[in-house]
Amino acid sequence: MSTAWNPRPRRIAVFRALALGDMLCAVPALRALRAHAPEARITLIGLPWAQSFVERFHAYVDDLLPFPGFPGYPEREGPIPDFLDFLRAARERRFDLAIQLHGSGELTNRIVGLLEAKRVAGFVGSEEKNVAPEVSGARVDSRVRGNDMIPWPDHANEIHRYLALMEHLGVPLKGDRLELPITWTDWELWEEVARRHRLLAGNFVCVHPGARLPSRRWPAARFAAVGAALARQGYTIAVTGSPGEAQLTAEVAAQVPGAVDLTGETTLGSLAAAISKSARVVCNDTGVSHVAAAVGAASVVVASGSDVRRWKPLDASLHPVIWRDMACRPCAHEVCPVGHGCALGVTVDEVLGEARRMLDQRRVPHAA
Repeated sequence: MSTAWNPRPRRIAVFRALALGDMLCAVPALRALRAHAPEARITLIGLPWAQSFVERFHAYVDDLLPFPGFPGYPEREGPIPDFLDFLRAARERRFDLAIQLHGSGELTNRIVGLLEAKRVAGFVGSEEKNVAPEVSGARVDSRVRGNDMIPWPDHANEIHRYLALMEHLGVPLKGDRLELPITWTDWELWEEVARRHRLLAGNFVCVHPGARLPSRRWPAARFAAVGAALARQGYTIAVTGSPGEAQLTAEVAAQVPGAVDLTGETTLGSLAAAISKSARVVCNDTGVSHVAAAVGAASVVVASGSDVRRWKPLDASLHPVIWRDMACRPCAHEVCPVGHGCALGVTVDEVLGEARRMLDQRRVPHAA
């Protein structure tokens, strides 16, 4: 696609049906796209939860077309009838441009091609170059293998992958920084929680032991050991997590003197506010690590199983990632079948040492 869009697309679909951290990594690309096409209506095709993402990022995305899933789709299984209803709704919108901003395209190119947009842009993996895929008997237009598709940049950071596509489409970039708007309501909710638990800005450390997949979690006992050591230095430890992680966060909080368990007390926005006011975040390589990067909060990230090159925050000085290389990385298992060496190989002393070093650099007051 040339730098001059002619005709300029008026209706743009962006397909990215993933979780929060993945969505935050796409924000720099969405920011550039909106600046280049301010008059276009940009529709995010994402998972149903992403309605809250659209509301928060309304400056870049106009509305959500919920993706119901598909048989075999990793992020969301869904029945064929619901998928066909989704396709009818998508085709009625008559998109001028559909951008596959989801991944290498092994499965998603088939879906995006079925939207029947006038143009399709995105990524193509080497295994797809000469394949005309089919879904439920419908052939995908050859545009999914045309000049608007670029090879999947396998060795790039997730943020830079989608910026590379924007550059290919002639979209001037607007930086690679992450962002997460925090509203007045978010601040009010956080301030109420902070008053209730007497959490002062800069004097508490957020410990977030959860992750969607157990294979991505550093052991709870090690999070607790880091938290207990920092608590002995005078920091209050705020343990955070989603309601579904309540058992895990309670296990960690029970082992840390004076810890505050905030599980279930925060929304996404008020959690982002909390993280922004913390002295440090200690977490797994999961959505919270991207939230910390988006609000400029320093973090120590333990990466178990994930592709570190792809998912690590861009600012290594503010967000050091501690990990052990293993032949089985990146891991596709929900639960590790071979002893979880990638997680167990990261020691408490390593994580604690990094956290203390960074806390001292920030000159945050704490007890001797």
